[in-house]
Amino acid sequence: MLWAATGVAALGFLITLEIAARRYGLPGPITCQVQELILPPKSGFMLYAGLALTMVVLSRRQRFAAAGAAIGIDLAFLLVRWAVGARLTDGHPFGNGALWVMLGCAVIAVTRRTGRERVLLLKGVGLGLLLVAGRKTGDTWLLITSKTRPTVLDQYVATADHALGSPSWLVGRVLTATGPLGAHALNYVYAQLAVAAVVVALYQLRHVAVERRFPGHHLVRTFMVIGLLGPAIYMIFPVVGPVFAYGTGNAHWASAHLWPETPPSAPWAVADLWPDTPTPVGVPHHMPFDRLTPRNCMPSLHTAWATAIFIHSRKGPRILRFAGTFWLIATLVATLGFGYHYGADLIAGVVFTVTIEAALRSLDRGWDRSGIQLVAYGATVFTALLLSYRYLPMEMAEHPLVFGPLLLLMMTSVIHGYVRTTTQWEPKPAPALQPEPEPQPETA
Repeated sequence: MLWAATGVAALGFLITLEIAARRYGLPGPITCQVQELILPPKSGFMLYAGLALTMVVLSRRQRFAAAGAAIGIDLAFLLVRWAVGARLTDGHPFGNGALWVMLGCAVIAVTRRTGRERVLLLKGVGLGLLLVAGRKTGDTWLLITSKTRPTVLDQYVATADHALGSPSWLVGRVLTATGPLGAHALNYVYAQLAVAAVVVALYQLRHVAVERRFPGHHLVRTFMVIGLLGPAIYMIFPVVGPVFAYGTGNAHWASAHLWPETPPSAPWAVADLWPDTPTPVGVPHHMPFDRLTPRNCMPSLHTAWATAIFIHSRKGPRILRFAGTFWLIATLVATLGFGYHYGADLIAGVVFTVTIEAALRSLDRGWDRSGIQLVAYGATVFTALLLSYRYLPMEMAEHPLVFGPLLLLMMTSVIHGYVRTTTQWEPKPAPALQPEPEPQPETA
């Protein structure tokens, strides 16, 4: 019943976004996904990542068959496109096969499986398609934020960010000094965040095919909830980021996306300040911005997802824990160094994720007082952060020695509360039974 309700809710949400995108004359997530059955997909790796999640419910032999079928279909599509002279520059040359195999698994589940086997296979297909649909949904959400929020709050966040020392400007200068090598390496980590997520998720779901059931809580659930709730915060607190609001990022973005209504050279930025010149402290106000750049900064969802990967990798082997730590640190450096986020966004993103993770774990184990208190505290801190960025930016910039440590303390307190509470939730090992001493014979 829960999976059915989730499926119906997800379908309704996708239809709503499809209608909203159509209002602006653009294809929505459903249309984009259907197009990838035939056209070169724009998310080839994501499709194969979804197939990998689907295959956790299959046996080893079935996995080889599914992977072989996906590769064979992709080769057939590639040969046909080459034969007819179709362009491949609009998307990846592979990925269609993975989508066809996932849909084929759904057909097999309905027509050839019964009972628990049918449910398990449908859950696997749903998990894979949910990951793929999440990418399409996110793209549509970003479109909606740019179209419906004509003004942004970057001046408020940039002013408040002085309390943290304007870290985006500092890391941006350091990254620029490293040259193209450091930028290319961090860009790969930033763009391929799903790689680490799929690796951790596959480790958590490695026993599904044997146990014939999914674990109560895993990384994919956290990823989906973050992707669902995060864009809603974008609508409340629209921010474009320092490279766009105080740099030349929007001109490059417009040049890469051939949108006729926005000239590529539109001077939307306040000034070309990032990353060489920190923003001057002045009274902030709402700032009009183009209808193209996504308002996707507050909170930083890349930070949120990297934090979720870090949390879920803690119970894995040493190499997985190392990878989770590396991906978190590299993502934090990339988000700041490329000018995509302010330091305040990162703090909000960490608190956002820890609160969601606490809520999902509480839902899995059953709500109790400790879980309710932890989630309520995290939500309160997150709300306080947004309100302080909006209504106290001048005070924060004028008293950095007070508000800077306070912001870090608020974030640390949520992390500490999560670690302490979840540690108490861990099952305690039962004490070993001690053998009873043998009775000694009585002496005369």
